[in-house]
Amino acid sequence: MAFLPDAAQNQPNSVPGWRTTATDHVIEVWRDGFNGVPADDGKQFAELNAHQVSTLYQDLPTTPGTTLYWRLSHRGRLGPDTMALDIGNPEDPVEQARMTDGNDAWGHYSGKYTVPPGQTTTRFAFRSVSATGGNNSVGNFLDGIVFGTAPCVVLTKTAVPGGELEVGDTITYRVTARNEGGSPAAGLVLTDTVPEGTSYVPGSLRIIDGPNAGGKTDQPGDDQAQVDAATGRVTFNLGAGATGSAGGTLASTLEAPEGTTVEFRVRIERAAAGRTVENQAIATYDNALGDEAEHLTSTSNPTATQIAPLAELKLVKAADRVKATVGEAVTFHVAVTNTGPSDATGVTVTDPLPAGLVLISATPSAGGYDAADGTWNVGALGVGQTATLALLAKVTEPGSIRNTATATANEVAPGGEATDEVTICAVPAGPCPPPGGHGRPCGPC
Repeated sequence: MAFLPDAAQNQPNSVPGWRTTATDHVIEVWRDGFNGVPADDGKQFAELNAHQVSTLYQDLPTTPGTTLYWRLSHRGRLGPDTMALDIGNPEDPVEQARMTDGNDAWGHYSGKYTVPPGQTTTRFAFRSVSATGGNNSVGNFLDGIVFGTAPCVVLTKTAVPGGELEVGDTITYRVTARNEGGSPAAGLVLTDTVPEGTSYVPGSLRIIDGPNAGGKTDQPGDDQAQVDAATGRVTFNLGAGATGSAGGTLASTLEAPEGTTVEFRVRIERAAAGRTVENQAIATYDNALGDEAEHLTSTSNPTATQIAPLAELKLVKAADRVKATVGEAVTFHVAVTNTGPSDATGVTVTDPLPAGLVLISATPSAGGYDAADGTWNVGALGVGQTATLALLAKVTEPGSIRNTATATANEVAPGGEATDEVTICAVPAGPCPPPGGHGRPCGPC
């Protein structure tokens, strides 16, 4: 037990925020279990009558029209004690409730109060009415005091890194929940989703700040957060006392200014290419101060991550014959198809004719073919579209002639170029050259 000066004394050991009408300005504080009396909430509680019959109070700034909720625990010391709760203008607060309890158990009380017009300061006062035994320094234990507005959980969400990302990159979603209301948020549960076009990174669910912070939360034996593989729903049970099946309590920012922060990661899959990946977190919680729990919901800001387009090209090259005589013409057919998932721009096929072939004509279905360097500038190809090129060439030398084509586009990932080739066998037009003669040998290419 301790006798401490009230806040009006401005001493190092003054009880913060609380004042008493006792002329000695002393507040009596008991520790849990002292004289066999257990605290109802936490490790200590107050006795209204320290050395005198008195009133314990706070004057708080308030906004007219606001609904304030209150909750408290009361108990007698030697027997039935009676206390009144007064709320209102500091000059003339009005009795809201009167409570009488014996010394064998704590009584629990709650209610609400609407600030009237013009009242910018409101007194919240506990007035000793009577106490068993008649001793002015004995009576009316008080604990578990809550007085304030309803809880208001504000969610702030970020997606890291920012800017445009690519297929295969990882997004870290981080959500901070802060209770900016005047009373605790009970049963706090935060839900999010694995966005379409992404996949959850196993083991990435974490509570990184606030109650129960640290470590992975989706491992066996530590299941405050889960991911439903079928629906992609992410669930965090948050706050003090949270378990694998229920949310806990998040104090207001007066006690927990940083709130609590969680995160999880997703991998960008092919289906998200060229799209904006969006999602939003939701918190459900209760205002438990009234006669019945009030179920509340908060929604975070949305996050949007732009994913770079990705196009995959398929290239097919063929010749109208596999064997030709020097002097004959061969037609090479090239087809490039965009298999998606994004539209392709700047599609280019490089198809220079090798030695032994001389271009006669080029017939592209789109774009133009530059005979000087063998570049076919196709242009744009939508998903599923195909462009074709026919190259008519004259065979000028005998031997094995390999013709290779390569296709790329602005949206093709590095190393994702498409390549195909065709080989023809060119044979001399006349008799084979004698041994030791000039020219390529006859026989198989």
